[in-house]
Amino acid sequence: MSDEPLVLGIETSCDETGIGIVRGHTLLANTIASSVDEHARFGGVVPEVASRAHLEAMTPTVERALEQAGLRFSDIDAIAVTAGPGLAGALLVGVAAAKAYALGLGVPLYGVNHLAAHVAVDQLEHGALPKPCIAMLVSGGHSSLLLVPDVAKDVISLGSTVDDAAGEAFDKVARVLGLPFPGGPYIDRAARDGSGTAIAFPRGKYDDGTLDFSFSGLKTAVARWVEARERSGEPVHVPDVAASFQEAVVDVLTRKALQACREHGVQDLLIGGGVAANSRLRALAQERCDAAGVRLRVPRPGLCTDNGAMVATLGSDLVAAGVTPSSLEIPADSSLPITTVHV
Repeated sequence: MSDEPLVLGIETSCDETGIGIVRGHTLLANTIASSVDEHARFGGVVPEVASRAHLEAMTPTVERALEQAGLRFSDIDAIAVTAGPGLAGALLVGVAAAKAYALGLGVPLYGVNHLAAHVAVDQLEHGALPKPCIAMLVSGGHSSLLLVPDVAKDVISLGSTVDDAAGEAFDKVARVLGLPFPGGPYIDRAARDGSGTAIAFPRGKYDDGTLDFSFSGLKTAVARWVEARERSGEPVHVPDVAASFQEAVVDVLTRKALQACREHGVQDLLIGGGVAANSRLRALAQERCDAAGVRLRVPRPGLCTDNGAMVATLGSDLVAAGVTPSSLEIPADSSLPITTVHV
């Protein structure tokens, strides 16, 4: 039996109540209760609905995780929780629950950064992170490039989106095309029957020399293209629009990620976040990394989207690094900067 601590992680930054249990970098349980269906009719996440759903799902989801791992509450050695960034009300539910569990069990509490947790989770599948590595996090709320010397202590922001996140653009374009929410999986699916070169959509900040992203102009260009076709009575071939839009997004993402690797002399690239589940992003990233001699790490799709396992993994790294536990007074911080790994 390993003497590594058992860490329970709680994730409630958006619309998924995620509970994970790890021992070191070994995953023992990963249970999720999603409220996405409750948000679908609104075309986006409604913060109050998400908060209420977390409140209702918390206890049964924790109990499912313990059952999945074959453990009891008394076996848990530490609690980790997403303290930010995310939706304020949703974060508060997770942070309050984590404080209660930590206090009731008499174990240390670790408040962690949601984005750093997306980096840490890859260790469950591919082992310890290379030091340093470049991490690109792409999701509904974030598009960031990071230099990661040590995920438990030192994360440096290199660039981020100046407007819409990549996942947000997927959702908005899906709505224009009459596809359901969340848009990412539906655009990915539709694009398989289309051509990525059918329509020349713009690539924001493609050659500007920075490591920042911009997807607002692309989203607007797709909407204007569709509107023009509909006005003139011409058919809109959804698979071609989806594929061409998707190609524009992943072209920029992979180009900037490899630019970051070159500029910082790093040979390892990690891609995380919900958009990392996109099949075309994974394929193009692999192709370009192979050509550049860069090693690519992408977690399996189930670990890319928000989950408790990623929070537990970062918590385990903090324990192993001897980081001082958080106070029971820690706040939920909706705008927690990526450079703050632990609060």
